[in-house]
Amino acid sequence: MCSRLRHALGVQLLVAIFFVAITASPARAIPTFDEVRADFKPSDTVLLSREGEVLQRLRTDPTVRRGQWVPLADISPALRQALVLSEDKRFFEHSGVDWRAASAAAWGNLWNQRTRGASTITMQLAGLLDGDWRQGPGGRTVVQKLGQTVAAQVLDRRWRKDQILEAYLNLVPFRSELVGIDALSRTLFGKAAHGLDDREAAVAAALVRAPNARPALVAQRACGVLRDMQLAGVGRGGGAARIDCDALDLFTTAALQRRAFDASEGVAPHFARHLLRQRFGKDAAVPERVQSTLRAPLQRFAMQTLQQHLRELRGRNVEDGAVLVLDNATGVVLAWVGSSGQLSQASEVDGVLALRQPGSTLKPFLYGQAIEQRRLTAASLVDDSPAHIATAGGLYIPQNYDRQFKGWVSVRTALAASLNVPAVRTLVMVTPDAFHRQLGAVGLPLRESGDYFGYSLALGSPEVPLLHLTNAFRTLANGGRLSPVALAAPLQGRAPTFTAALDPRAAFIVGDILSDGNARARTFGTDSVLATRFWTAVKTGTSKDMRDNWAVGWSERYTVGVWVGNASGAAMHDVSGTSGAAPIWAAVMGFLHAREPSRAPKAPAGLLQAGVRFGPGPVAGGLPGAAPDPRSPLEAARSEWFLQGTQQALFAIDSIAEKAYPSRAEGQKGFKKSPTQVVDTLSAPARITAPAPGTIIALDPDIPPARQRLQFTATGDGLLWRMDGKPLGRGPRVAWLPWPGRHVVQITDARGQVLDEIRIEVRGAGVAAGTGTSLPRAPTP
Repeated sequence: MCSRLRHALGVQLLVAIFFVAITASPARAIPTFDEVRADFKPSDTVLLSREGEVLQRLRTDPTVRRGQWVPLADISPALRQALVLSEDKRFFEHSGVDWRAASAAAWGNLWNQRTRGASTITMQLAGLLDGDWRQGPGGRTVVQKLGQTVAAQVLDRRWRKDQILEAYLNLVPFRSELVGIDALSRTLFGKAAHGLDDREAAVAAALVRAPNARPALVAQRACGVLRDMQLAGVGRGGGAARIDCDALDLFTTAALQRRAFDASEGVAPHFARHLLRQRFGKDAAVPERVQSTLRAPLQRFAMQTLQQHLRELRGRNVEDGAVLVLDNATGVVLAWVGSSGQLSQASEVDGVLALRQPGSTLKPFLYGQAIEQRRLTAASLVDDSPAHIATAGGLYIPQNYDRQFKGWVSVRTALAASLNVPAVRTLVMVTPDAFHRQLGAVGLPLRESGDYFGYSLALGSPEVPLLHLTNAFRTLANGGRLSPVALAAPLQGRAPTFTAALDPRAAFIVGDILSDGNARARTFGTDSVLATRFWTAVKTGTSKDMRDNWAVGWSERYTVGVWVGNASGAAMHDVSGTSGAAPIWAAVMGFLHAREPSRAPKAPAGLLQAGVRFGPGPVAGGLPGAAPDPRSPLEAARSEWFLQGTQQALFAIDSIAEKAYPSRAEGQKGFKKSPTQVVDTLSAPARITAPAPGTIIALDPDIPPARQRLQFTATGDGLLWRMDGKPLGRGPRVAWLPWPGRHVVQITDARGQVLDEIRIEVRGAGVAAGTGTSLPRAPTP
């Protein structure tokens, strides 16, 4: 037996000498501690604010879960001791290889006895640093064992013991995808590594030996580690306190099922994902830390304000919202809140990028285009009264938000008070296709054409993201100049590239209107939440059925956009422009300007300011067509901004304009000047008010015709009616016996000039003798 033993040891010695020579050279290539630390890559990327504060932690490596590198001083002393007792009791005594344990393992192998492995912490670290020494599915080969032995000795000579232990705890796999002590402690125990207690340290040490073992086996091994710790006098109580292994089993089972380390954590998850996608693409390597342009205090305030306000709206079926803040000069993002977080059932949906209907927030660009094209001025009179606009799909009948009409109002009032019917009348002048092109110029490209949306385009029927809408308002803040949103701070001394999107004079007038609290008072009141103590211009909007609510506006330095609604598209209950997004917008603006002033912009060249007065309005409570009351002007006299060449002193409807000037105002196509004045041409023409163009009449043969008449009504004086070119009657109202077919109804003046006409259709050919009917049916828009 002794000869056999000597022979076996001699063979192993010769093999060892041979392979040590082979493996010595690769072992010398072991990296330094600083190189290993610098090469360490967490599975998460940390987003930093412009001040350097951590805003968001986002997982970017799906293959492994690795936290931050944890210095040894920040690791629980109980865990350090538990690991040494469990894996390498003589760690601080040997020189990388525990020869006593190695000889015991060799002796056990010789006699086929199971003994504890002789692999030290240093040897295991060598395997983690170099895949050549790593254990495969069938165990390590002799070459791997020898190479690992040599590498461990080299490591022990070049590294300090604390460095070896620190690197090992940060690189060792613990369970499943969890690598390193930071990922383990935060996932299974929900705390940092420095806070692990005796039980948690014992479980962590047990996982090192068998990362994927069953919970019962892990608990059994952890119980043994805990006994060793008590015998060594480590931990609370130190000595011979009884260990409840059954309780430890329950604790271990619960810990192994816990996943407290969320994939994303912080206050800017949506911006972090968007920034990484835009900057690094889908497959590129992402750095450990990414600097952003976000302001940490502003980001937190915007998020808290959104959540607080939505809690106040509880019971009104609203749970989602988004906030975006841009710097006017550079376009950089200062705050990006994409969701209400825990309040939302769709918190992963980014409300800044989601497509939603903008409602009335498109009106500033429509009026700006009309002013630029000299179709309107800020003082021009537009008619806020029922309108029936014939389209290819039927009648389009716009309504105001409050279902009421204000009559003749100035453009300033129509825009500031967000009246719908005047906006649609303005779009009729501009045309949907031209407005479609204007929206594209300010950074709101639409997927469908202008004809697709028709006149509903004036009221925000297309879908746009808050990101593009807010930047479009930033275009107004920059005098009609557009530049892209910037996700990174511009290089020092380099300004963004701007392109002209709207006449700067028109942009200034629109901003002046949207900053006018008196002009918006007819809808929002004089004490509206939109009235800030510093200069701002703002527009609210609400989409169909209260599905979206917006407030977008700017100050001297910032543009803020807010959306409130439901990611599911469900309608809100009784949420208006001033109760939904506007309070959030006002709070964020107040935070931005708590210590920073905001001054009104200076007027660009080519503008002039002139006093204007308005003709009298109709008698209060009077019928349509009643004589105006000279004591009650349409609006109070004021000073108004004009593009040079469009200024005038009096704005009035036709009857007043005719008395004031020798020449009559002409239609809606331009301006007609007298020697001293300019008369507004948006005067009230005579028109047919009922039935609406395109109305379809159905005949009923069971009703006597003597009791069935279709009533035609119109506004204007001295009117003559014609049906299919034949005289029908005179005056503001006539009755007609319907007859099947398509008909053209006209009103003319005394000279026979056609003032207005409509086309209607009567259906129902089977009319019995002595009977007939006319039941109006209005098609849906």
